[in-house]
Amino acid sequence: MAEHDLTLNRRAMILGAAALPLAASTTGAFAAADMMGLATTRFNRFKHGAFEVTALLAGTRTVEDPNGIFGLNASEEEFAEASAAAMIPTDKAQFFFTPTVVNTGSELVLFDTGTDHGGIVAALEAAGYTADQVDLVVLTHMHGDHIGGMTDDSGAPTFANARYVTGAVEFDAWDMSGNEAFEAKVRPFAERMAFLDDGGSPASGITAMQAFGHTPGHMAFMIESEGQGLLLGADFANHYVWSLAHPDWEVRFDQDKAMAAETRRRLLGMLASDKLPFIGYHMPWPAMGFVEARGEGFHYVPASYQHMLG
Repeated sequence: MAEHDLTLNRRAMILGAAALPLAASTTGAFAAADMMGLATTRFNRFKHGAFEVTALLAGTRTVEDPNGIFGLNASEEEFAEASAAAMIPTDKAQFFFTPTVVNTGSELVLFDTGTDHGGIVAALEAAGYTADQVDLVVLTHMHGDHIGGMTDDSGAPTFANARYVTGAVEFDAWDMSGNEAFEAKVRPFAERMAFLDDGGSPASGITAMQAFGHTPGHMAFMIESEGQGLLLGADFANHYVWSLAHPDWEVRFDQDKAMAAETRRRLLGMLASDKLPFIGYHMPWPAMGFVEARGEGFHYVPASYQHMLG
């Protein structure tokens, strides 16, 4: 046999041996892994000056026909064009519900409570907290997806040891409204609740900022520690594309649509100018990002590793 024939035969043997594991895998020698289903994290914790901030994913759901919610004063073509530019569909959107915990070192402060008792308790426990550790519950406004976790199904308080704070204008607006969710979830705590206005401070390093429009007394909150600022924006902007790129687009859930648009432009302009991070209650999980001015609107820049650097 010629030398080149031996070389070819050795090469064929090596290639054949290398192919054996692949052949075996097609015969059922290895068990297939189970499909695990969609999943994500339930909390995102980072240092903010001397504070520790933990965003909680208390719930998420897919919503049909987002153009029936966002861009009510825009044409279908404009909505489709904006969506296509951001590579997101027009027929569905994913909603996120993101209460946030701030540990100031002396108090554990929870901003908003999610849609239900089970969701907020599970998110807190995933983050290493229990509901009875919460010292202060701050309500940015009274929509059901922010107050739903105040009690369990029996009406028992979720946060047994907490005191409560909300905006005075917001409480007064809902006080005589007859809203069932308000009556069930907020009214029982009225005597234990303190009220603040623009510039008020529910806890050291935390300042209320008027952000009216989404609801009559909607509040955002500035979190400041060791010279660092972070805006807890709640619902002043409810979608990272449709609310930011087009802040004048009307949103179905905004009670005063003109005022809500004015608030969006004011706060987005501040965030872009000052390069401040913000947590938005409905921003894509893990809900923190930055804002840059772009054209007639703004652009959402998701946070990456900035807050992992200490």
